[in-house]
Amino acid sequence: MDAHIAEAIGRPDLIRVDDRLICLRFETMKVVSALAAVRHLLDTGKVRRGDTLLDSSSGIYAYALALACHRYGMRCHIIGSTTVDHTLRTQLAVLGAHLEQMPPSADLKLDQKRRVARVHEILRANPEYHWMRQYHDDIHYLGYRAIAERVRAAVPADGSPLTLVGGVGSGASTGALARYLREDGAGPASGAGPVRLVGVQPFGSVTFGSEHVADPEIIIAGIGSSIPFANVAHTAYDAVHWLSFDTALAGSVDLLRRHAVFAGLSTGAGYAAARWEHARVPGGTTVFIAADTGHRYVDTVFARHTEAADLDDLTPRTVSSPAELALPWARMEWNGAKAPAQAEAPLEAADGRGRAAVGGHA
Repeated sequence: MDAHIAEAIGRPDLIRVDDRLICLRFETMKVVSALAAVRHLLDTGKVRRGDTLLDSSSGIYAYALALACHRYGMRCHIIGSTTVDHTLRTQLAVLGAHLEQMPPSADLKLDQKRRVARVHEILRANPEYHWMRQYHDDIHYLGYRAIAERVRAAVPADGSPLTLVGGVGSGASTGALARYLREDGAGPASGAGPVRLVGVQPFGSVTFGSEHVADPEIIIAGIGSSIPFANVAHTAYDAVHWLSFDTALAGSVDLLRRHAVFAGLSTGAGYAAARWEHARVPGGTTVFIAADTGHRYVDTVFARHTEAADLDDLTPRTVSSPAELALPWARMEWNGAKAPAQAEAPLEAADGRGRAAVGGHA
């Protein structure tokens, strides 16, 4: 029996949607990282019950951190994106979290810069607050070890390759899962095959160099960024897919129509990329991440289901450089390359309490 609803929400389902094609489905994925991060901070004495935890969020992490704070008796202060909707605002209020929401803006980069600037203002006024730094502190990797162990136990230990596909976002989920899966599969006695990591990005994201390509619809929130994130381990990725809103919409609709899995837009993008990768590795297993449910996307995605292209008719354009990227779908062998210059995160000199940052939590 779970001691708190957050533990149940963070436990994913493994759903076979095709032969050796598996959906790792979460209700709200970032609860996993927020719970483990807060528990680690308490266990190591970096924070105490009753302290205030602060961070910026476009939505999902805000809910996850609010739940973790509720679970462990902490105060929660969120600087929210303009995209935070009425439902989430209400949930945060009832959970006791304090939300400051940015004014409306169609510019994601401006929205993120405003949020970061406000975080620094609050820390100057309240140095006792702890900044969670979800984008930069690899403490957020910790919660995914148990998930990796669950995935490893579910896939055949026959030496065949395992491909993990997921939206990159802050870098924590795909980076951590790949790290732990590769550790768990070390050595011939394990029976595990090689682990390939495939990242999924929207056009317009700086993380893997697509900021020069604009999507006429929208940037898929949560899987890309307009600012560098230190938690993205670029060298861990074997390949990257960039998908437009329309391509991701086709994936989300196909996943619901074909397999009855109701998931968000980033999942639709991941599912499309996973199907393509899976078809090219006969005998291998492919796992794609479904980070949240589809409820937030009813009006923007699923209400437009009649517009969705047939996913079987879509295929990515293969490119050898981010300079060649073009809508609606592109794929590149990343081969463990370093971050593009514009995606290198600056070394942050201090953690949320103003002390020297300490890495290596994962």
